[in-house]
Parts: sequence; structure tokens; C-alpha cells
Amino acid sequence: MTLPSIVPGHTKIGWIGTGVMGKSMCGHLMKAGFAMTIYNRSQSKTQELVGLGAKPAATPAEVAQQSDVVFVMVGFPHDVRQVIMGEDGILTTLRSQGIVVDMTTSSPQLAQEVYHAAKAKNCHSLDAPVSGGDIGAKEARLSIMVGGDRAPFEALQPCWDAMGKTIQYQGAAGSGQHTKMVNQILIANNMVGLCEAMLYAYRSGLDPVEVLKSVSSGAAGSWSLSNLAPRVLNNDFAPGFYVEHFVKDMGIALEEARRMNLALPGLALAHQLYVALCAQGMSRLGTQALIQALATLSGFDWRNRT
Repeated sequence: MTLPSIVPGHTKIGWIGTGVMGKSMCGHLMKAGFAMTIYNRSQSKTQELVGLGAKPAATPAEVAQQSDVVFVMVGFPHDVRQVIMGEDGILTTLRSQGIVVDMTTSSPQLAQEVYHAAKAKNCHSLDAPVSGGDIGAKEARLSIMVGGDRAPFEALQPCWDAMGKTIQYQGAAGSGQHTKMVNQILIANNMVGLCEAMLYAYRSGLDPVEVLKSVSSGAAGSWSLSNLAPRVLNNDFAPGFYVEHFVKDMGIALEEARRMNLALPGLALAHQLYVALCAQGMSRLGTQALIQALATLSGFDWRNRT
């Protein structure tokens, strides 16, 4: 299949999903000079981008009809399936040789299904989940991990450059999603350690702020420790990434692990702790809110500590 040239000011881009991260990522593409058509289930979340020149659409199909490339950044695998392959989905109207890029963290199996559905329509499909949270999205320094055919991956380099800092081709369809599962397994276990460490620092009478200064630059340092631990100490649980989405991601990773006959007890424990956080009504907080569930196990409310 012949790929379209990806040129700012010429290539028409579509974007579906203008939430916490999607809005910033879409905005960066607009700043790079791409004409943009957008769709979001909650129209109020598109107003800022429309004010900057994006054209609103009523359905994903309408977005695709006006686009050479359509990016998707939604919440759950069932959302991905609906906006790409549903009755008013992208593949109902995407032109021949068009490209659909799913940047949602979703199922590797679904990524392969989308890939074959796109091929049947003479189109291209890439799975390209990201890591870096709301900060990485705002500052255009996301890590983007991509699965699918190499040719469309290379053709989209101007788009990757507008949104991310680390762009890596991982292999065949589904490989991007598998790589994101590796990322989420690392983060899940790291977040348990981060929150347990902050609890220990507090209960032992140390000043957690001073402790953080010591450990962040040593062998224990990590992105989560540098970016999320300060939020924990400030009782800032605003979502850079929703707890409910993280639970979804860990569930996908555990399902894939079972399929591969892998035992991942650390991930299973982290998953259960985050499920408990959802049960406490905190599913729409950021992942750093795990400190709340662990503090509750120790008999106190982290937010009201003295």
C-alpha cells in the first residue's frame, strides 16, 4: 500500500479523545502545523482545542472522513473497539491508505484485531501507547512505544516528534501494547514501594521532604519518586493518570501473563491494592492516591496526618 506523505500544513489529522493527556498531545500536533478535526464524547472537553482552531466532529466516522491520519486516545479497550470498528467508527470512512493510530493503553490482542480490520479496508494501523503521564504530555516528552508495520511508523515521524521524546519501534502489531504492559508492571511495583517508603519515613519521625531529597538522586531514584512522591507529600491526588485506568492496565497485563503461563505475584498484589482504592471511592484520583489505601491498613488517614 502507498503511504501518504505526512507534512504539516498539508496532512489532515484527526484526534479522538481529548482527556487529561489527549488534549495536550493533540495541541502539540496543532502547534506543529497540522490541520485538526476532533471528537470527544463530552463536547465540553473539546472547547479549548476548538478555540485554537480544531474542527469539531459529531462522530469518529466524521473525523476519519476528513482525515489522512486518525489518532485515538480513549479510556478502555471497549472504547477503542467502538471508535475504530463500531457502527460509526473510524474504519467505516477512513480513506484507502489512511492510518489509524491507537495511543490508548489497551489489549495486545485487540491491537492485532484492529490491524487486520484496517488491512481489510486497505488502511494502516499502529498501536502506540505512551508513558510519561500528564506532565510528559504537556511538555511533549512522552515515551511512545509502537507496534505495527514499520513503513507507517516511519512515515509518522513528524507526528511522533511533536508529541514525544523517546520514540521506539517495537515490532509487529500488538508489540507496542506488550511494551506498555512491561512499563505498567514496573510502575505498579514501584508505586507500592514508593508509598510504603513514604509511610515508613512519616511513622519513623523523619521529615519526608528531606528524606526525598536524599533518596531521589540515589540508587532508589525513579520517575515516580521524582514526580509523584512530592504530590503524595502535598496531598495532591489530582489525576495525571486515573486509578481506574491503571487497574484496567494491570488487569490486561495479568490476563496476558496467564495466557503466557507467567506468575507475577508482585503485580497481582499491586492490582488488589488499587482495586481496594477503587472500593474506597477513589477511582478517579491519580495513581499516587495508593498512599491512602496503605495508610488505611495502618489505621490512619494520610490526608489528615499530623
